[in-house]
Amino acid sequence: MSQMFSAGLGLGTRNSKGAWLEVFYPEPQLRPAQPLLEAAREVLGYQGGNIALDLSTMQLQQIADHLEANHYTGHDARIARAFANSTKPAVLTLLEHDDTPTDVPSAYLKLHLLSHRLVKPHQTNLTGLFGVLPNVAWTSQGAVDPEELPRRQLQARLEGRPLSVNSVDKFPRMADYVIPRGVRIADTARVRLGAYLGEGTTVMHEGFINFNAGSEGPNMVEGRISAGVFVGAGSDLGGSSSTMGTLSGGGNMIISVGTECQLGGPPLGAGDVYLAGQQA
Repeated sequence: MSQMFSAGLGLGTRNSKGAWLEVFYPEPQLRPAQPLLEAAREVLGYQGGNIALDLSTMQLQQIADHLEANHYTGHDARIARAFANSTKPAVLTLLEHDDTPTDVPSAYLKLHLLSHRLVKPHQTNLTGLFGVLPNVAWTSQGAVDPEELPRRQLQARLEGRPLSVNSVDKFPRMADYVIPRGVRIADTARVRLGAYLGEGTTVMHEGFINFNAGSEGPNMVEGRISAGVFVGAGSDLGGSSSTMGTLSGGGNMIISVGTECQLGGPPLGAGDVYLAGQQA
């Protein structure tokens, strides 16, 4: 088998019909270590390809046993052992190739790769991502299927613990899954999972960073970094500035901001944008 693209042990949420809503990968891997793949073949009968394998408590324990027996020093054995003690559904997602994501576990693994700084924007195939991700109510009690939300809200009221809905969206807050080292985020709701924040990035209250977009670091972000846009090191986005996302205009143009630039919004009443102090 050729070098695998990515793998991850994840813990997630399903709706009442068993469909995945989201998956959390504490230690996603790019070019994963062979012991994990050997455990997948030995315990789960994995024979290659891109697949998300549901894991039982016994299988999680067997994966941990296999890794420990082979003196593997990575975190996977510890994660598998911890997952075995949880009532939440677990999954092992294996991506032999960087193909289009076809299910929620593979889509979330790729978003984690970006936010863990294992790949940069446009370095993984996200074609068709919107069609794969479900719309989710992100609440104080975790991910909820919007169709099941009224029942959950009523039950929460009956139990005297009202349920707060933070957003209804396909993407969760990045900070609920990972906070990269060396960053500041004034309002975590404004950075989606799948954003790439290089070390030294500061996102102020009105700043926004979409998925498959981000900053090399260090950067000051007071404006919008739209989907697909990457901002080079030392460049700052001033308040009210905005970059046109790669998804705009048919998605055929990749947009970026170079290094040591300053992007500012127009003064009130004007229609011009100023880049690096010059009218653009």
